[in-house]
Amino acid sequence: MFAVIKTGGKQYRVTKDDVIAVEKLDADAGATVVFDVVLALGDKLGAPLIADAKVAGVVVRQFRDDKKIIFKKRRRKHYRRRTGHRQHLTLIKIGDMGINLAVTATPRAAQVEGEAKPAKKAAAKKAAPKVAAAEGEAKPAKKTAAKKTAAKKAEA
Repeated sequence: MFAVIKTGGKQYRVTKDDVIAVEKLDADAGATVVFDVVLALGDKLGAPLIADAKVAGVVVRQFRDDKKIIFKKRRRKHYRRRTGHRQHLTLIKIGDMGINLAVTATPRAAQVEGEAKPAKKAAAKKAAPKVAAAEGEAKPAKKTAAKKTAAKKAEA
């Protein structure tokens, strides 16, 4: 049996015991990752997804891909730029797949597309209580620049 899963903006055709490299997922080696965005499972096609279908896999390792060279050139303009890029990837060994699969991701497993991401708790901003001046006390008025210069001229 095979499945077509979607992760990292790409689609992968996988079978049991396949080892695939996908865009980096936030999971440690040995963690179980569950993909619930399944587009096809065996002879069933989703429209666009298959309900309750899941594919489970185990993270083998995190690694970086080979360097890709980006070379830009404009002829006769004395313009050349050479840069490189190494993509972060996760190597995953595919395990079980099916509908109503009773596999859950281990702690620290990746948030895969389609899974509900945990809501970030908004830090409650506690305003510091303003110190109120006593009723009889008045704050001294700040002198503006014009008053300061006039005061200096009067002293001189």
